Amino acid sequence: MQKKRIAVFASGSGTNAERIIRYFRDKNDAGAEVALVVCNRPDAAVLTRAAALGVPVELLGRQEICNREVMDAVFDRYGIDMVVLAGFLLMVPDFVIARFRGRIVNIHPSLLPRFGGKGMYGRRVHEAVVAAGERVSGITVHMVSERYDEGRILFQASVEVLPTDTAADVERKVHELEYRHYPEVIERLLPF
Repeated sequence: MQKKRIAVFASGSGTNAERIIRYFRDKNDAGAEVALVVCNRPDAAVLTRAAALGVPVELLGRQEICNREVMDAVFDRYGIDMVVLAGFLLMVPDFVIARFRGRIVNIHPSLLPRFGGKGMYGRRVHEAVVAAGERVSGITVHMVSERYDEGRILFQASVEVLPTDTAADVERKVHELEYRHYPEVIERLLPF
């Protein structure tokens, strides 16, 4: 059986992207491989991580990502079957969502629908959780739809938020959940 080919879209440090790459590279029976990393920021650490792991990178600006011809050519060139968002900060164009409907997922660092939507990413989410006095936070893996963080929820996991926790503490706990669960949830979507 030929492995499904995943494109990971990332904009930042790439810790989740690295975990996903390593998970599928090290698990021979997973049925998938990360064939490409797409990044929109030339200063993103994910570029270095992907290169160190031997995964091709396409550095594309917003204009290119929003251009159907450019993106279709990239997807075709790498034979992409699935898209995984891992800290990607641009809204994914509708034509990409349509092409990969049912095969495009995202991870959000809160228990959606709480603390989701435009502008809610990274440390901002954890600061909002702490400011709201929440006692639980976590992760949500969901299908990507045409609206921020509103796709069908596939998986959630939670962590306790202590009264003494800072946003950095919550972020650390949530990252641990992301690293542990995201690759496995992606694998469960296979085969499609």
